[in-house]
Amino acid sequence: MSDTADLAQGLREVLGRAQRTLRGQGGRSGLTASQTEALGCVFREGPLTITALANRLRVRSQSMGATVGVLVERGLVAVTPDPGDGRQKVVTVSGVGRAFIAEGRSARTDWLAKQLETLSPAERRTLAEARVLLDRLFS
Repeated sequence: MSDTADLAQGLREVLGRAQRTLRGQGGRSGLTASQTEALGCVFREGPLTITALANRLRVRSQSMGATVGVLVERGLVAVTPDPGDGRQKVVTVSGVGRAFIAEGRSARTDWLAKQLETLSPAERRTLAEARVLLDRLFS
């Protein structure tokens, strides 16, 4: 393998591990990965029909309907008829859902800040520089 391919493989592995580790630091949500992903998608993109949400997350509409049903039961989202097509339902994040997301983000940020405190100032500067590069790669 080339140096570039080795770097790509190493970054893919460490970024995946970082994502899994951070996901586990958001508190005990009781949501499955698919429920968390659906909630996050609606939060980021705004109101979506169940069909559009299913398409974005590459699952069947019926599966997404069940996922959204759990989110509704937990009070994290609201479902209303689509004003443009009465056969469709629109999913929006509720106030409870927004607070839930904010709490999880805060918990993950706090955990990561504590981990960063274990590094030297030089190591933190290196990570700050790497963050700029990673942001450029993934923008």
